[in-house]
Amino acid sequence: MPYRILVIDDEEEARDSIQRRLQREGYVVETAPSQEEGIARIRDARDSFDLIITDMLMEQANSGVEVLRAAVARDLFTEVIVLTAYGNVSNAVECMKQGAFDYIEKNIPGVDVYDLLIIKVAQALERRKAALGTLRRLERAGMYGSTLPQKTP
Repeated sequence: MPYRILVIDDEEEARDSIQRRLQREGYVVETAPSQEEGIARIRDARDSFDLIITDMLMEQANSGVEVLRAAVARDLFTEVIVLTAYGNVSNAVECMKQGAFDYIEKNIPGVDVYDLLIIKVAQALERRKAALGTLRRLERAGMYGSTLPQKTP
């Protein structure tokens, strides 16, 4: 099954560009235009998203952190990449402490951020796949209770 990705960004152009780029790579991509709607989609989705890409600054200065918390609360193994137009070391540190896979600035001079994002997405999904594979092996060995998300690629 293809990986499911949720893109949350209040800037329509950025959200649509990321969605198109990821779809060209073969991913199933849903979008949300706000922190509130993104968190609702995370909470109400039948199956957990494999990856969430969220903007840091939307309704609140820490929207990305709030999305990250909702994602981890739903499925500890959902990977989250936080994007920001305004790099801030304290935000980056907070996101990483909360379990984000990465924190990427949208405006890095001389770097195609979409190319960088595709690389980070592949790495994040590989990490999710490996973590879930390890848990499955432990479950089969009777060493771990059944706490895996229902759907995985």
